Amino acid sequence: MIAIVDYGMGNIRSVEKAFHKIGVDARVTADAASVRNASGIVLPGVGAFRDCMANLDNLNLLDTIVAEVRKGKPYLGICLGLQILFSESEEFGHCKGLGVFPGRVVRFQLADPTLKIPHMGWNTVSFKKQPPICAGIPDRSHFYFVHSYYVVPENPDIIAGTTEYGIPFTSMVWKDHVMATQFHPEKSQDLGLRMLKGFADFVRSDRG
Repeated sequence: MIAIVDYGMGNIRSVEKAFHKIGVDARVTADAASVRNASGIVLPGVGAFRDCMANLDNLNLLDTIVAEVRKGKPYLGICLGLQILFSESEEFGHCKGLGVFPGRVVRFQLADPTLKIPHMGWNTVSFKKQPPICAGIPDRSHFYFVHSYYVVPENPDIIAGTTEYGIPFTSMVWKDHVMATQFHPEKSQDLGLRMLKGFADFVRSDRG
């Protein structure tokens, strides 16, 4: 079973429906024990970084998620679920993240006045390396984005994909069992479903 973490923000049900469409047992939960017992963790989300961290803390999920990730449990972060992996965010003032990866989350500062914030709609992802969830997906494929902030990793080795929106920014990271996207696979039609299936396949293979 894959646990989809519900902390009261974002597109939880659309992620669940996408997994069910491809025949994967993925269940929405806000229960720490269920997250510990799951074979993999998916943390989606849309909204403010600070609110996300506060809600996870109130549900006693912060320590659980970090502990499970550090033990090697497969993790897929989507949008806000990518951003909170990092050390800190500048959104609405300084706020600490999970600290799984060193780096920060910053707001788009674009010189081109025709580019609106948030960055919303379809854009391409250029792969620097292809994590297991991207097996067979062509380079510069299109995925759906909705965000005003992006991650700046301290370690460039974890960058799996980049996207251009006035500036180049990190749109996907990968290290070992941790994979995360700034874009929304559940909103990205067939290629997004292939990516979710890739994560489910990775979870199954990780269990041996």
